[in-house]
Amino acid sequence: MTALLSMAAFALACSISPGPVNVVALSAGAQHGLAATLRHVTGATVGFTVLLLLIGLGLHELLAHFPKLIEIVKWVGVGFLLYMAYKLAVDNGQLGADKPDRGPSFAYGAAMQWLNPKAWLASLAGMGAYAANGDGRLVWQFAALYFVICYVSIASWAYAGTFLRQHLREAKRVRLFNRVMATLLAASALYLLVE
Repeated sequence: MTALLSMAAFALACSISPGPVNVVALSAGAQHGLAATLRHVTGATVGFTVLLLLIGLGLHELLAHFPKLIEIVKWVGVGFLLYMAYKLAVDNGQLGADKPDRGPSFAYGAAMQWLNPKAWLASLAGMGAYAANGDGRLVWQFAALYFVICYVSIASWAYAGTFLRQHLREAKRVRLFNRVMATLLAASALYLLVE
């Protein structure tokens, strides 16, 4: 039971802490509501869990032979996050029929995880700590536990965003909110460069 608690604590610490996926969940929850944002939450959770499983089932060995792949993912991911921050920063904040109230998609959430250097580091560190011996049972057990905790953590950020929704009824407020979220997203991307 102690190993499960340790795995759960690791998963919670990595999943609930601020990062690009959680910032997008907060922003999407505020702008589109919880139901629309759950596609992003589900996609991000599935995307991360698949990455975690692949690392645990042997992808880490490929990365050990080609360490430049991690560096490439890091730079592409940071570029993607900065692009997303830019799109948020220049959004005009208009609320109306020209902006569909759909929120980010399942695929968007999954892609964010695969381009998120924090997700790669968490996967490598987690599997290294809890399933380094390649025990398939531990890999699957850790991934299942992580799936539940990751989903609840990202959904919590989206739910928190819904409380901000009532304050974002004017374009001016939406623009300010978007710029704050863009700054947080850019800061998290730049932070990944110094890690």
